Amino acid sequence: MQLEQLVNKFQQKDIKAFETLYGMYSDSMQGVIYNIVRDQDIAQEVMQDVFIKAWNSADSYSAKKGRFFTWLINISRNAAIDKTRSKAFKNSKQNLNSDYFVDIIQTQDSLDDQTDAIGIKKFVTKLADKCKAVIELLYFKGYTQKEASEELDMPIGTIKTRNRNCIKELREMVLG
Repeated sequence: MQLEQLVNKFQQKDIKAFETLYGMYSDSMQGVIYNIVRDQDIAQEVMQDVFIKAWNSADSYSAKKGRFFTWLINISRNAAIDKTRSKAFKNSKQNLNSDYFVDIIQTQDSLDDQTDAIGIKKFVTKLADKCKAVIELLYFKGYTQKEASEELDMPIGTIKTRNRNCIKELREMVLG
């Protein structure tokens, strides 16, 4: 079945379409979420919540605005960021063992294997360093544009422009 037909059936609340799309995309979604929340159980929980949210708001998806996969990944990323900002998440991270922080320190410097859940790492590594820094913070580490601006010591307008231009370049690489 074509993806377009599958998405249409998903929007019409077809359970088989739900199961098929879940099978196709759940690992990639969970990889993106995990890279932000850094906890496998929480990533699994958020991923399931995201699929239910997508199911309930399937009519808001429009192929004219972008690919279905991109729509799901954006919902996933936003849900993961929301989760890390929740009071319960912050409280659960207060008494973590040192392994958690060692892992974070090790992965702060480069794109790690966890970020390659959607197979894009090979393309990102081909981008200019200025693009890699912005993409890594915004998409792989879950920073907001404001946080990336502070981290990279750049005006937020520069971050927004660079993000737009780098994503365009990445899109051309992947699709071109």
